Amino acid sequence: MRGRVEGEQWPKCALLKRFEFINQAALKAYLSLPKSIQYQFGADLNAVQQGKDPFSPHKVLSESVGPGAIELIENGSPAYRAVYCVKYLDTVFVLHAFEKTTNGVDHKEMATAARRYKEMRRRVDALQRHVVASGGTRGK
Repeated sequence: MRGRVEGEQWPKCALLKRFEFINQAALKAYLSLPKSIQYQFGADLNAVQQGKDPFSPHKVLSESVGPGAIELIENGSPAYRAVYCVKYLDTVFVLHAFEKTTNGVDHKEMATAARRYKEMRRRVDALQRHVVASGGTRGK
């Protein structure tokens, strides 16, 4: 699965939300997951692009990462996670993906997702300021 990475153009589609990895590190993390998990989370993210709920178990991470952040969950040994946000600009932003290494909250991985969420918000806010200044409209 390949989403748009910052700086690349992605064709518009009226029915689908846009899709992008927030940065190269997020793409690299996603691609480091086993292929079967990439396919599973890819199907989830595709459903989200279509305005549907993901197939995999998921939970809201508003408190630990930011408003609108969602964690896809694949439990097992090992367990895997992917964190995305679809709250802004009609875009599915993939923030992070990782193999879970602890039974509790993996604070290091959540800190990475939160840092990337802040990066996403800076980009969203800058684009919204630009759109307002130019008199146009784009997403929320």
